[in-house]
Amino acid sequence: MWRVALKRIAESAGRAAVAAWARGEATPEDEARATRYCLQLLRDAAPGKSVEVRVPPYGAAQVIEGPSHTRGTPPAVIEMAPNAWLRLATGAQNFADTKDRGELSASGERADLTAWLPLLPLP
Repeated sequence: MWRVALKRIAESAGRAAVAAWARGEATPEDEARATRYCLQLLRDAAPGKSVEVRVPPYGAAQVIEGPSHTRGTPPAVIEMAPNAWLRLATGAQNFADTKDRGELSASGERADLTAWLPLLPLP
């Protein structure tokens, strides 16, 4: 089985997109880049394949060590909108509160990102 390597987003481009989002000045391209960059940071911080974090329409990441899967739905799935993901990734809100407000769905073992958030804290 072969894999296609994900194209990495440069730190400067990723941080600039997140900053534009934080200022409320993000274009759709900035929002997409910021979302993908924060997913990239999560993959770096929590390598593995037991949890799939989905942020439609921009991307998904398989993360966290544990049982992996080869086809179909992974053992755990977390899904949310881009703004909810960016608020979590930057520390603007926490995982439990976001889940309690219904802004994300999480199912399966290990479907909690608290240990890895925030990824890019903003002042």
